[in-house]
Amino acid sequence: MTVSLCMIAYNEEKTLERLLGQVVSQTFPKEQTELVLVDSASTDGTKTILENFAGEHQTEYLSVQVLENPKKSQAAGWNTAVKAAVGDVMIRLDAHAEIPEDFLEQNMKLIESGEDVCGGARPNKTEVSTPKTEMLLLAESSMFGSSPAGYRRKSGEKKYVSSVFHGAYRREVFAKVGGFNEDLGRTEDNELHYRIRKAGYRICQGSDIISYQYCRSTLSELLKQKYGNGQWIGLTMGVCYQCISSMHFIPFFFVLILLCSLVLLVSSFITGHLWMALPFAVVFGTYLLTAIMMTAAAMASAPKKHPIQLCLPAVFFLLHCAYGIGTMVGLVQIPFWKHSLKKKAKETGVSAKDEIENVRQAVIRHTAAPTGEDAT
Repeated sequence: MTVSLCMIAYNEEKTLERLLGQVVSQTFPKEQTELVLVDSASTDGTKTILENFAGEHQTEYLSVQVLENPKKSQAAGWNTAVKAAVGDVMIRLDAHAEIPEDFLEQNMKLIESGEDVCGGARPNKTEVSTPKTEMLLLAESSMFGSSPAGYRRKSGEKKYVSSVFHGAYRREVFAKVGGFNEDLGRTEDNELHYRIRKAGYRICQGSDIISYQYCRSTLSELLKQKYGNGQWIGLTMGVCYQCISSMHFIPFFFVLILLCSLVLLVSSFITGHLWMALPFAVVFGTYLLTAIMMTAAAMASAPKKHPIQLCLPAVFFLLHCAYGIGTMVGLVQIPFWKHSLKKKAKETGVSAKDEIENVRQAVIRHTAAPTGEDAT
């Protein structure tokens, strides 16, 4: 079987050469590997790095393509890659990531065993190790600070899940369900995997597959990421509520309950009814106790100890608030966002559904054509 390794990059010149070096070091045969490298209108040296890499390694692989994604979005980038890929299997790889040398090999082993969609654990790492970045990594790696999603931690066992991060897909999967929904910003995976499961496929998380994603290096960047993630959870409810898990709304309900109890707290001082302060004391007290316990657990598991890790309760609180407020904003924006999508589709004549179908048809055409001729 042949594999198309698809990578989307936007302003990743700082880490890209390291990742491309790891791609070259893969144990899976290069003559069975196609590289589809997509630049999303980068403003740094990303595209030059990709083009230089293609020129140096073109003859080693089945093919090396460098494509452009003028729309810039992740979903549009993945659709660009999938439409161009000719491999039997397509594997997604985030440019802000790290992979071991057997990443492709382990994915292909699982696919060749009969799975249609697979992936593995995807823990976080730091680009530069400092006490502050290690503390943020602890917050992001904690179930309390991030998510209980299975792909965030290596489980040691093969299991079937609702989603994977760096997924591997048989060509027939895209031929059946189509491409990514380009209306979505950070939940395109959730929506695609929902359609994949709905089509009858199972998503397998292998015990021997692992890759890594770099954690944001500053608190402001991490808060911005969490706010954006929460906002897209809210917005996605307007187009595909089925692909959103109830777990995604825990920060939203926490912020909502906290705000309601805060209103009661303020009212207690105004009216003199001190009992109205009780809900806030219970909510915030319970949260604080949980945050302290989870901080203790995170620090106990940390390979490096530092006093700055005592700030984790505050970091947890800020991350949860950022995500929850983002979800609130997203929910409020749904009618305005959907109106803008309709306006955009009318102006361009192409909707997200059209793009999904365009990818499906492109995959079918590539499947019908001889690989060598099609690649040419």
